[in-house]
Amino acid sequence: MGANLALNLADSGNRVSVYNRTTAVTEEFMATEAGDKDIVPVETLEELVAKLSSPRIILLMVKAGAPVDYVIGDLAPLLDPGDIIIDGGNSLFTDTERRYQELAEKGIRFVGTGVSGGEEGARYGPSIMPGGDPSAWPEIKDTLQGIAAKAPDGAPCCEWMGPGGAGHFVKMVHNGIEYGDMQVIAEAYDLMRRGLGMKPSEIGNVFSRWNEGRLQSYLVEITADILHTTEKGEPLIDRILDAAGQKGTGKWTVIASMESAEPTTLVAEAVYARIVSSDPEGRDAAADRFATPIGDLDGVTIDDIESALYASKIVSYAQGFRLLQAASDEHEWGLDMGSVASIWRAGCIIRAVFLEDIMHAYSQTPDLADLTHDDFFARALLVAESSWRKVVGGAVSSGIPSPAYSSALAYFDGIRSRSLPANLIQAQRDYFGAHTFERTDRPRGEFFHHEWE
Repeated sequence: MGANLALNLADSGNRVSVYNRTTAVTEEFMATEAGDKDIVPVETLEELVAKLSSPRIILLMVKAGAPVDYVIGDLAPLLDPGDIIIDGGNSLFTDTERRYQELAEKGIRFVGTGVSGGEEGARYGPSIMPGGDPSAWPEIKDTLQGIAAKAPDGAPCCEWMGPGGAGHFVKMVHNGIEYGDMQVIAEAYDLMRRGLGMKPSEIGNVFSRWNEGRLQSYLVEITADILHTTEKGEPLIDRILDAAGQKGTGKWTVIASMESAEPTTLVAEAVYARIVSSDPEGRDAAADRFATPIGDLDGVTIDDIESALYASKIVSYAQGFRLLQAASDEHEWGLDMGSVASIWRAGCIIRAVFLEDIMHAYSQTPDLADLTHDDFFARALLVAESSWRKVVGGAVSSGIPSPAYSSALAYFDGIRSRSLPANLIQAQRDYFGAHTFERTDRPRGEFFHHEWE
């Protein structure tokens, strides 16, 4: 992605200096099309700094964690007050907050920038989510917006998110939602493959059709391509081991949601589903021990599955945007939810027509507390509910795991329940630990203890 961002920057009219700690990597890069562009290779950080005019703008594209600190440690002593370091990797937002504070003490402006779109997006236009030192934004705005993807209305998919770790937090939640999107798509595939007995190419045709409607998105598009791909006349998907990997941003999203007391249940199930998948040997052993009741999805149609996918997707995004708002309030970032939806409309992995509806919801009600409160999404959930329940029930009866659909439906049922069994939980807590409880016949905020024994 770093190499492609350098090419993108050069194509956008910028003179770019490039450095890699391994000189051979730089030489290999310059032997490509980079050699024909306004790109200057250097062999040392000192030479890199000397090539740049003040205020220097240096974009880091290195692995998150300690490597970022190592590079900053080597680079910072060479810079002058007012220079700008941009971390374009998938750094944890708390690390970004720390680096922002540490570098500010040295007069160096730090920006933590989420970049989404993969290698192709980096080359031709990603979604960019910068946050950090606000004084740096006017210096980098034109450069970053110049290389960003353009939404259907022509707006650049890059806007200032807020101070400190705001940019990387937004990117983290983006990735968490991405985990959820991939899981709900995978569950639809599984239900059609095992529950309806369809071939990969037939399922690919369904995803192609869905990509022309309300589920139109990059991930649905590439899913259709994947399911139509063959190797030696056989579906390639059948030759791919069913063990999914992860790099941590989904896990970080779930941890952050727990710390903010904002449930991201669908993302959590997507993360756990990958963990379960990562042990195929263990699953084989369990399959030998326990007969799997895979059966037909009686009465479930492809349209029912589409509705379950769409409803679950609404829940996932509603949870993600609630988490963004909670973190913004806690850290005083001032995140604009409509702006977040806007810059995800193109370039990034979760780009979809669905985001236009989210942007519209926040334009109508800027202080919208929950996407499910918006009339458009509320109606969509109610219309989908019957099919959603049919799919989840059918999956349970057939022994086909659907953790994302099931958890999304449970969350939907939970948030609209006037009463929940939490009163019993609170009574249990008071019984064994004297944790007290509130009463339905007294005002909120008054706490009581009962001598149960």
